[in-house]
Amino acid sequence: MSESVPTIDRRHTMLLVMDYQPAILTNLSDSTDLIARTAETMTLVRNEGIAVGYVWVAFSDADYDAIPKTNKGFSAITSTRRLAMDTPESAIHAALAPEPGDLIVRKIRVGAFSTTDLHQQLQQREIDTLILAGISTSGVILSTLRDAADKDYRVYVLEDCCADRTSEVHNLLMQKVFPNQAYVISSADLPVYLGD
Repeated sequence: MSESVPTIDRRHTMLLVMDYQPAILTNLSDSTDLIARTAETMTLVRNEGIAVGYVWVAFSDADYDAIPKTNKGFSAITSTRRLAMDTPESAIHAALAPEPGDLIVRKIRVGAFSTTDLHQQLQQREIDTLILAGISTSGVILSTLRDAADKDYRVYVLEDCCADRTSEVHNLLMQKVFPNQAYVISSADLPVYLGD
């Protein structure tokens, strides 16, 4: 085990699985291996007694109506009604379905914290460490990592359970940006960092 990566305390850690939704998965050329690897990681985490949380993006009619024209990224979806609540495209992928007791938060922006009560719910559960998996690396992972670091969480990013439209962007963030605020590890190495 690398001395620079601290041991993960199972009791105070949560794996956040973010934006694994059909509408978002279509942005990737092939997500089959990614989904399978993330499902295996979730099984490992659950078997180790680590909490699992989900972050997903979906909009009600009121949410669409409240998006201002000044928001370049989200104002475009008001006309298409993409990621509408209660549609198959916005559902959490079936292979990664939540189980009883899992934390689930719905967001209406990029980051997991900005439009949710995620921070409060994590505090109530005494979670101080997050393991991140999600799509996309330059979207929900980047935004959530920055916010989590500012909120003083210890953060691990599962490099091979995240993906972006372009591998160049994914690799740049994982190799050059994220290590400043998080521990970037692979799902295969995760068991090495689990403490007793």
